[in-house]
Amino acid sequence: MRQTNLALAILTAAVLSACGGSDNDTPAAQPKPQFAAQVSFGDSLSDVGTYKVGAVAALGGGKYTVNGATAKNWTEIMAANAGLAAPCPAVTGLTGNAAVNPGFVVPVTDFPSCNSYAMGGARVTNPKGPGSLAAGSALGQLTYPVVDQVTRHLARKGGTFSATDVVYVMAGGNDALQLLADLTAASTAEGGKVYFSTLIQGLAAKSANPAVAGPAIASAVATASVAPGATQATITAAAVNAAFLQGMSTDAAVRGPIIQAAADAGTKAGADYGAANGPALVPVMAQAGKELADLVRNQIVGKGAKYVVLVNLPDLASSPSAKSQSASSQQLIAGMVNGFNIALRVGIDGLESKVLYVDLFTQTQLQVANPATYGYTNTSAAACGTNLLGGTSLVCNATNTLAGVDVSKYMFADTVHPTPYANTLIAQYVTDQMKARGWL
Repeated sequence: MRQTNLALAILTAAVLSACGGSDNDTPAAQPKPQFAAQVSFGDSLSDVGTYKVGAVAALGGGKYTVNGATAKNWTEIMAANAGLAAPCPAVTGLTGNAAVNPGFVVPVTDFPSCNSYAMGGARVTNPKGPGSLAAGSALGQLTYPVVDQVTRHLARKGGTFSATDVVYVMAGGNDALQLLADLTAASTAEGGKVYFSTLIQGLAAKSANPAVAGPAIASAVATASVAPGATQATITAAAVNAAFLQGMSTDAAVRGPIIQAAADAGTKAGADYGAANGPALVPVMAQAGKELADLVRNQIVGKGAKYVVLVNLPDLASSPSAKSQSASSQQLIAGMVNGFNIALRVGIDGLESKVLYVDLFTQTQLQVANPATYGYTNTSAAACGTNLLGGTSLVCNATNTLAGVDVSKYMFADTVHPTPYANTLIAQYVTDQMKARGWL
C-alpha cells in the first residue's frame, strides 16, 4: 500500500500548506441569521424519502435507517432545530426492473416546493451510483449526482440561492462504495479468467491427447459460460465432462486436485489484481473531493448562498461493511476517505465566512472508540436483519430488526447507514458547530 501512503502524504502536505496546518481561524462574529428555508444536497445519509414509493413504501421503508413513524435523519432534525418546516424530497421515483418486481418501476415525479435533493446512491458527479440500473441493480435508484442536484435547484430558483437559505452538503460515500464495488468486480473477473485457464490446462494435461483436449475443453467452457443461469460450478462441470470425453480418468482423486489448484490460482490472481489496482482509487477519491469543493465554491457560494454547512465523510473504515473485509481493504478504504476529506477541505479554503466545514470523520472515530460516552450499546453490528431487499436499511423497520435485541442505541442500521439514534448525534454535533459559529 505504499502508493496509498504516498498519496495521503502528498494530500496532507497540501492541506498544511493551504490551511496553515490549522482550522482555528474563524470569521468575525456576525448577527445571528434567520433562516427562511433549508436546502440539502447529497446521498442516502441525507435522503428524506426519494424512494419511498412503490415496493419500497409497501415494505415500510423509504429512508436509510430503521424506518418508523418517528425515525428522522439528521437533516430532518436540523430543520426542526432551526424552526423550519420538515424537509421533503425534491424528486421521487424508481426506474428498476419490472420483471423482478413491478414495484421497482415508479414514475419520476418532481416536487418544486421541496428542497431536499439528496438521494440514495448519489455520487458527486458520476451518475453511476450504488442501487442504480447502471450499477446492475434491479431496484433502479435514480442516483442523480450532486452536480445535477445543484443544477436542478438553480433552475427552479432562477439561477441563485437565497441569502436566507441554510444549505447542507454531504456526499462522497457512494463514490467510495461504487469504486470499491467496481474494483471487486474487476478482481473477481480476473480471478475467474485465471481459474478457468488453469482448469483447462490441468484437465487437458490429464487427457489422452492434451493438444486435442485443450481446445475441446475450452470450447465446452465457452458454451457453458453463456448458458442461462451459468455459474462457476456449472461451467466447471462442463469442463470436466469435456475432459472425460477426451480420455481423462473419471476418478475424483484425479480431477479434485486440478480443480483445487485452479481455485487457488484464481483466488491469488483476484487478490493480486485488487492489491495492484486498489491504491489508484485514493487519487480518484481525492478528485471527487475536489469536485465537491468546486461545486460548493462555484455553484453554491458562487450563486449567492451565505450559509453552507459542508460535512465531510464519516470514518467508513469503521463501518461493519469495512470491518468484514481484510485488513488491507480496510486500509484502502481509510486512504480513500482521507484522500476525499483532505481534498474537500483544501478546496474550500478561503470560504470560511460562508462555509462551515464540519468534521464528522473525527467525530465518528471518537464514537467508535468510546461508544459508552455517546450512549451506544453497539458500534460494530447492524441493527437490521434480513429483509426482502437483503439487509438494506432502505426497507428496514421494527418488524425486521435483530430478533430479541434492543437496537435503539445501535450505531449502524445496516452495514453503512446510521440508526435514528446515530442520526440524532450527527444532528447534535452539526448543531453545536453551527451554534459555535453563531448560525443557530
